[in-house]
Amino acid sequence: MPNGEEMNDRLEEAPVTINRREAIWRVGVLLGGVTFVGGTSLLTACEKGHQSVASGANVGDFTPDDMAFLDEVADTILPTTSTPGAKAAKVGPFMAVMVTDCYDAKEQKIFRDGMKKLDDASKKANSNASFVSATPEQRLSLLVALDKEAKSYTDAVEAARNRKPSDTTTSTAEKKAQAQLPDQRKEGGLGADVGTATAITADSPPHYFRMIKELAMLGYFTSEIGCKQAQRYAETPGRYDPCVPYKKGDKAWAPHA
Repeated sequence: MPNGEEMNDRLEEAPVTINRREAIWRVGVLLGGVTFVGGTSLLTACEKGHQSVASGANVGDFTPDDMAFLDEVADTILPTTSTPGAKAAKVGPFMAVMVTDCYDAKEQKIFRDGMKKLDDASKKANSNASFVSATPEQRLSLLVALDKEAKSYTDAVEAARNRKPSDTTTSTAEKKAQAQLPDQRKEGGLGADVGTATAITADSPPHYFRMIKELAMLGYFTSEIGCKQAQRYAETPGRYDPCVPYKKGDKAWAPHA
């Protein structure tokens, strides 16, 4: 994610909708092709994730304030433009349900600890302003930085996993990915997720911001708002049309379950 504008443009163009398997595949491609945290259990949980959560009710260990925080993070990734954003689609409660139902105990801890790290990073970068109290510009700047860090970290983990067992040297791809990680991570600063100077290996855990971002995107593009307003949607059955007029900038058509 080179900058905030490109992030928003790319996310708005993503044709991911109510076909759960297709949605997970397409969001995975948009995020670089890395397997989703939670795996195949996400297929059976998406529908439950979009069921309404009673006002003031907890979802697992997530309080209403936690879900409001996730709504604000998701809405920074997918803001209101010509169509409603992630908060309008109630992506925060969706994320809480998915983490509770689909993540194992270790993954849940990474996600929950990551929420605190994100908020702490906001306070460090913005004169002690929490993420919720930060300005839209401060929020976006922070998430762009975290997204770059998560991408470099994930690339380094993937490079380590793809290393041949007989190869005891660090691959070029691995060196490149690790070199792109900011010094702050090694110093326990912005977005630090694996401790001070911890070596990245094939067994390193997923980066918490990647987990947040992929659930935000999945929640939005499988919601009714994401399906019917961010994209074009037509009920089935419908007529067969082998040639549909298209002009540059038209929304993608939502696939069907």
